[in-house]
Amino acid sequence: MQPAADHAPPFPGEPDGPRLVDVRSGRSYPLDALRWRGDDGAPLTVAGLPALALADVDRSARSLWRYRAVLPPGIDRPVSLGEGATPLVTAEWAGSPVRFKLEWFNPTGSFKDRGSSVLVSALAARGVHEVVEDSSGNGGSSVAAYCAAAGIDATVLVPEGTSAAKVLQTRAYGARITTVAGDRDATAAEALRRAERVPYAGHNWHPYFLQGTKTLAYELWEDLGHRAPDAVVTVAGAGSIVLGCDLGFTELLGAGLIDRRPRLLVAQPAACAPIDAAFHSMPAPEFGPTLAEGAAIREPVRLVEVVSAVRRSGGDLVAVPEPDIARAVRDLAARGLYAEPTSAVAAAAIETFRARGAVRDGETVVVVLTGSGLKASGAMAGLVPDAAPAAG
Repeated sequence: MQPAADHAPPFPGEPDGPRLVDVRSGRSYPLDALRWRGDDGAPLTVAGLPALALADVDRSARSLWRYRAVLPPGIDRPVSLGEGATPLVTAEWAGSPVRFKLEWFNPTGSFKDRGSSVLVSALAARGVHEVVEDSSGNGGSSVAAYCAAAGIDATVLVPEGTSAAKVLQTRAYGARITTVAGDRDATAAEALRRAERVPYAGHNWHPYFLQGTKTLAYELWEDLGHRAPDAVVTVAGAGSIVLGCDLGFTELLGAGLIDRRPRLLVAQPAACAPIDAAFHSMPAPEFGPTLAEGAAIREPVRLVEVVSAVRRSGGDLVAVPEPDIARAVRDLAARGLYAEPTSAVAAAAIETFRARGAVRDGETVVVVLTGSGLKASGAMAGLVPDAAPAAG
């Protein structure tokens, strides 16, 4: 059992009912799906939700809505496409068994569907008919899918160079696509300007999105027979999986359903690793092109909170070179796991984490594979070797 201080929530003050909280200042606001940041521009999180009891899990729901008891209130009709309930499979990696959480089994092919389901459900409950979102691919296609299911018009801003497969998927759901000159950060800046006129469904900003991603922690707890893994390895761009796991495992700890929180082991592409630099108190690195386009975010909105979450868990960060990412894509595929390069960053980091003692023999280690290789067909074509000649 960890010290009592470990049971403290990741926000200041004691819960006094559901609310939105700025963890930096402690200022709180009433719950409102239309509010996505504080009055001073700071990101917000949902706090004060009730603790889960075993009897609260709705075992009849084969989706993340089985954890509805710990999701924000006021959502009477969830917008669900069956997200969650993704496989957890065991395979050998770097000489030891690990468990891969295959998040590409979500409806649009990535973990983003967890957050989109809760976010769009909350916006629909508020009577929203139009939203704007910004994304380098997976987030945009996910929000577009759930908006289509909810009957909400969506405009998705994408940076130049976004995977054609992801843009096509987003367009197929009926969203309007606007390409923004520049990188991921320029796209986010344009979205914030538009958000002054249109409700914003930005997955990196909106606190309800993190409420969806926290269900990953609850699901792993169920997958493992109502216990926590020893470590969770994941890639981070904006860090929503890190923050979701931090929220979920903190809530499970506070409810007395686990006796420790897992170490959060976070990987970034070395070509774009601002969270790694902040965690290790290093100067911001030079940015360059990366196969892991989904993690290419130079200025994560919640960088401070992500670093705090990793520290709180006793975790670590590593920056992964491009050749290692490419090799991990191929090695995963050789095990039957067709992961997009962004996902493969997590697998590529395991050897480094093992060398540092953050991944240990005999422990339960979960590696989150965030998205399908089908989402990045262009990049995958350059990584997969030519097919072997037919026998005979």
